[in-house]
Amino acid sequence: MGKRIRFWVQIAFTALTNGYIFGFLTGKIYTGPTKTICVPGLNCYSCPGALGSCPIGALQAVLTGGSRFSFYAVGFLLLFGSLFGRFICGWLCPFGLAQDLLYKILFPRKRKNLPGHQWLVRVKYLVLVILVILLPMVVTGEFGQRSPWFCQYLCPSGTLMAGLPLVASSPALQEAAGFLFDWKVALLLLLLLLAIGVYRPFCKYLCPLGAVYSFFNSVACYQYRVEDTCIQCGKCQEACKMDIRTWKQPNSPECIRCGDCIRACPVQAIQKEPLFRGRKKEE
Repeated sequence: MGKRIRFWVQIAFTALTNGYIFGFLTGKIYTGPTKTICVPGLNCYSCPGALGSCPIGALQAVLTGGSRFSFYAVGFLLLFGSLFGRFICGWLCPFGLAQDLLYKILFPRKRKNLPGHQWLVRVKYLVLVILVILLPMVVTGEFGQRSPWFCQYLCPSGTLMAGLPLVASSPALQEAAGFLFDWKVALLLLLLLLAIGVYRPFCKYLCPLGAVYSFFNSVACYQYRVEDTCIQCGKCQEACKMDIRTWKQPNSPECIRCGDCIRACPVQAIQKEPLFRGRKKEE
């Protein structure tokens, strides 16, 4: 039952935040008043149906515009991070939903992680620091302009939700599409194919928004805690597709709050708790 609820919440939130149907029909980007408001997941501003903005995109827009600090974008991330942590990744992110759907496809051998997982999970923090923050702030082109490096060169959500629909609907864009577009489509295809056999590879290894929210998992208002009745049987880790030892670290930075560990626990030792009771057994 819990899995179904999460699945329908993911679909409903994706539809709600990308509900500008006219945009998909005409290839026009919505520019109404709600576009100035960020949504919590990785939801591309340029998606024809998007009714809001991506917080990573909003932050990069400020940094590439010459300003060194975005009170709105940073405040938004602080607010939603402190309230929910990576619950947003598991329940409210459109690209997370896409990866969940792909992982449901039958495949000879499913894996939770890629080889070198313990090191690869750190790459998303490098993406956050280097591509999202540093390069847009310090690197300028020949005409003095700065580029949103993550959005422009890496973000697969932008390619899937914005690049492909816009190019498909515009002959002019099809003629103008060059190496950069081909690179991003190739990267998207690689990640989508990888997501069939490996659970959420982009979320685990590359997503800078997940990196931001991961800092808040241990202090967010929405937390898990482990009761003293825990028998450390390991059933929670077996069920966890993020491969977390929940009995040791219920509020791991990698936890997306899918709830699989709670449903798998034979003694119901894992509970959802608010902040002031969430640190028990965290050591």
